[in-house]
Amino acid sequence: MTTTTPPVRTAPRSTRDSLRGTRRRRSNSVGRGLWWFALPAIAAYVYVVVVPTVVGMLSSFTNWSFLNSPPDFIGFENFVQAFQGEAGPAAVRTLFIAIVVVIGQNVLGLGLALLLHGAVFGRNVLRTIIFAPMVVSSLVVGYLFKYIFGPPGAGAVNSLLPALGLPQVDFLGNPTSALWIIIITVIWQFTGSTMIIYLAGLQGVPQELDEAAALDGAGYWKRFWYVTRPLLAPAITINLMIGLIGGLKIFDQIVALTNGGPGNQTQTISTLIYQIFASFGEYGRSAALAVVLAIGVGILSLIQFRVLRRQERNS
Repeated sequence: MTTTTPPVRTAPRSTRDSLRGTRRRRSNSVGRGLWWFALPAIAAYVYVVVVPTVVGMLSSFTNWSFLNSPPDFIGFENFVQAFQGEAGPAAVRTLFIAIVVVIGQNVLGLGLALLLHGAVFGRNVLRTIIFAPMVVSSLVVGYLFKYIFGPPGAGAVNSLLPALGLPQVDFLGNPTSALWIIIITVIWQFTGSTMIIYLAGLQGVPQELDEAAALDGAGYWKRFWYVTRPLLAPAITINLMIGLIGGLKIFDQIVALTNGGPGNQTQTISTLIYQIFASFGEYGRSAALAVVLAIGVGILSLIQFRVLRRQERNS
């Protein structure tokens, strides 16, 4: 006995096309409707970010100051002055701080991530404690370290040194020690965020690969270098990018700790822009220096990103 399958009825081609066209029109109308919800955020972004950026770039070509109103167009004169005076040493100092901060944050952050990724007692509490400084205002952190490394007779460290038989030190009064205290402050505050990103990357490393390498006789450092590190490449790229950009823009900690002193020896590009704008009232010159900083950060970040992405592909 044979059974026959009844024919499957399909809608005519014209009906299917009309249904498809109706669905497409509905999706397009829904997409256009969603733009209305985004308009307030777009308007706020344009008003807060785009407009001030354009005005600042235009102002960098003028001699705008509290003495000049309305300002006159002077071309690239502000950009020529941007590379004179304190700007050169400040730029070198900014780059030095950024490089040391990036290295310190990533070495400590990766080490802590590897430690707290394992079976450590109370690791969740430790992760929270290490990450906690990240959520504190940078100015508050700066003033905290200013109290810790305050002048002789006032700072917390200087209060302990006589008990250890050591002389008191003016940490923030010495340009070299003040610069290193700024670096230590930034590393202390942002190592936790670096650690969290590395922990997220370690969660994506298959445990089976590490176990297989261990069975083949590979030690801990070989397993890390040849198994874990290549899989952590995206996290390394993110952390190095964030650390470099943050280091080049450092401002709050310096203002709280030294305000660019002593003798402008801890001045960076960001604090110099603020000084030229707020103290000297040379708005056009400060805008030109800000444009130079933005271009420099963009170029260095792009170079770093391309190098790191190439290493990711080769890993």
